[in-house]
Amino acid sequence: MIEAVMIWNEPNNKSHWDPEIDPDWKLFAEMAISAADAIAAEAPRLPKVLGGISPIDAHFIRNLAGKGVLDHMDVVALHGFPLDWNLWQIDEWPERIREIEAVTSLPIWVTEVGVSTFGAEEVQDWGLQRTADLLIGRVPRIHWYSLYDLPRAWGATTRHKEAEGSSYYRHFYMGLLREDGSPKIAAEQFAAYGADMGICQWFHFEDHRLQDTVRWLRRLGVRHLRTGLSWADSFRPNALAWFDRQMQALEEFDVTLTFCFTPEHRGIAPHHTSAPLIKEEFAEFCATMTRRYAGSGRAPRNAAIKAAVS
Repeated sequence: MIEAVMIWNEPNNKSHWDPEIDPDWKLFAEMAISAADAIAAEAPRLPKVLGGISPIDAHFIRNLAGKGVLDHMDVVALHGFPLDWNLWQIDEWPERIREIEAVTSLPIWVTEVGVSTFGAEEVQDWGLQRTADLLIGRVPRIHWYSLYDLPRAWGATTRHKEAEGSSYYRHFYMGLLREDGSPKIAAEQFAAYGADMGICQWFHFEDHRLQDTVRWLRRLGVRHLRTGLSWADSFRPNALAWFDRQMQALEEFDVTLTFCFTPEHRGIAPHHTSAPLIKEEFAEFCATMTRRYAGSGRAPRNAAIKAAVS
């Protein structure tokens, strides 16, 4: 089922929102409010999550609060990768959470946290244990990023690619499973946390890993899953058929569904990080997807798809 919807992903990260177009996040705030209201009109009781922020920045939250965004949200989400990208140590997690709790009364979720195997698999194994010790019981929802390594042939969604050095290449080593589906050291240990720690797994359009993902989530005892539906992908041929297949395959899990990524032809600039030309178009996408998968207009079950992932 759909447990919550998230509006955008890492809006204060320049790889996901263009600061040159929207330096004070005024356009983002207007878009987020419009989207939240559209979602609420379709599913009034469905929690709305402010897209996981990265970096964890209390000033950013105060900025959005001042623009009225938090009045339309039910949860603030954080993303943190202290062993790979952040300039703070893993033991500072409680302090980072307190920084955001100091500027909002909304519940705090951690919807992406992970450790790469870029240097060694043992680093991820230790990082998983320490993350679990620090976060389980501290926040109501945790999503480990991620189940699978990102295939090298696909490329990571960043602005400067290989020019980012090792920061870019770490994107390809974040999984508990390698690209070929074989488990890393930490995969076996994760089952001990599956009931308390969910998974964040992004799917590419018509992703070949969908069925195996479902099998692994069951094997690891995972109940909570975060994934996304791309506004940009919605313009591809057969997009709804893929969205239906994805969401029906994941129906047994409690899903936090993220809406993000601007189609190139609908942005102020031709890039997925751009603010949209017309904010109501993103809101309509959010409303349509909410109606289809979380409202009274849910897509019908497809027995063949359900059987394929069993």
